Amino acid sequence: MMWGEDDVRLVPLEWLKPHEEIKERNRDKLLDMTKRWKGYTKPLIVDKRTGSILDGHHRHAIAAILELKRLPVVCVDYLSDENITVETWPGSGRDELTKDEVIEMSLSGELFPPKTSRHTIADHLPPIFVSLDELKQESDAQP
Repeated sequence: MMWGEDDVRLVPLEWLKPHEEIKERNRDKLLDMTKRWKGYTKPLIVDKRTGSILDGHHRHAIAAILELKRLPVVCVDYLSDENITVETWPGSGRDELTKDEVIEMSLSGELFPPKTSRHTIADHLPPIFVSLDELKQESDAQP
């Protein structure tokens, strides 16, 4: 599955819902790079119905630190799209994980440990650049 730049939308930060914790060291490295770039260069992938984050938890985590209002995302039909699969990472302590469990966790307000879910989603995400200044602006647009 491939997406283009036209598939990327800016959505309100509060609409997005993580389902797993992050690794702080990875977050801090990404925060430094994002500040240096002065923008986001890769969109998050989220479920279009719930706002559940499938890919991009660290990018989501730095948004709060940077006081961003919006983030660039590609929305997918997670539960219906058979091209999107979820497995567990080795060493996660789980033998399996379902898409329904991912959605349930994101809606619960609780989080799986870092590196629990491993999504196979896309071979290619569009290269983007959305400045931090643009992401700090409020928007009336709905996801």
